[in-house]
Amino acid sequence: MNESGAASPDRLLDLFHGVRLTPTQRRIAHCLVRHAGAAAYLSAAEVAELAGVSQPSVTRFAMALGHDGYPALRRRLRELTVTGSAGPAGGNALQRAVHAERDNLDRLAAQLADAGRVAEVGKLLAASRPLPVLGLRAAAPLAAYFAYFAAKVHPDVRVFDDGGSMLVDRLDQAVAAGATAMLAFVLPRYPRETLDALREARDAGLTVVAITDSPVSPATEHAEVVLPAAVGADLVFDLHTAPMTLAMVVLQAICDAAPAETQNRLEAFESSAARRQLFLG
Repeated sequence: MNESGAASPDRLLDLFHGVRLTPTQRRIAHCLVRHAGAAAYLSAAEVAELAGVSQPSVTRFAMALGHDGYPALRRRLRELTVTGSAGPAGGNALQRAVHAERDNLDRLAAQLADAGRVAEVGKLLAASRPLPVLGLRAAAPLAAYFAYFAAKVHPDVRVFDDGGSMLVDRLDQAVAAGATAMLAFVLPRYPRETLDALREARDAGLTVVAITDSPVSPATEHAEVVLPAAVGADLVFDLHTAPMTLAMVVLQAICDAAPAETQNRLEAFESSAARRQLFLG
């Protein structure tokens, strides 16, 4: 629970856990998570406007969660506000933002208790030759960071960090070269061209693995595998600590999927780096 006594995003996500939602309902769920501070006090019409859906869709969403209608769901949200209230977080606003990132990492660690799921993702991505890595706008630095290290253990990593019509051409070229899967970073504010690229990738036959901020992210409509890692939203611009950590966890899984090849490629790189005196230490 945050310092204002509002329902936390985690408590809201618990409401949706195990419920099969339609794409429209996922949009509503995501809207409530993004507006967790006010969720318990929004009317059905306000939720519909924020989510860009019809008011009857909000009612059907509440019923899908087991409530008689939206008023019952809103009462449940208010109960979460009361029962989950905690004292004010210590420190100043900057410290609280850092503490929130620590909480995001704690949640990520709990998700990784199922190590087998990440291991399967590692095998899937390791087997894709080439391996396309998508990240547009705010997600571009994460895609580049992942790809920089992935290129040390994977023979052909292709970063897609520019949108436009050329992106589809590059996707087609990757598929023609033998790509079978794509790793995508899909972060708020969810560029439309990113979701278009996910759709194009699936249509081209690629298995899409998405690292995104929430289980109800728009990426879930287009990705076969969704790996959530919360984004910090307490400063002017988002903090991506947990998604970046998850990216390195996925890369570890890729290494574990082909240990002999990984070792050979790393040794070859170290020999090359020493010969060229790339590093001081």
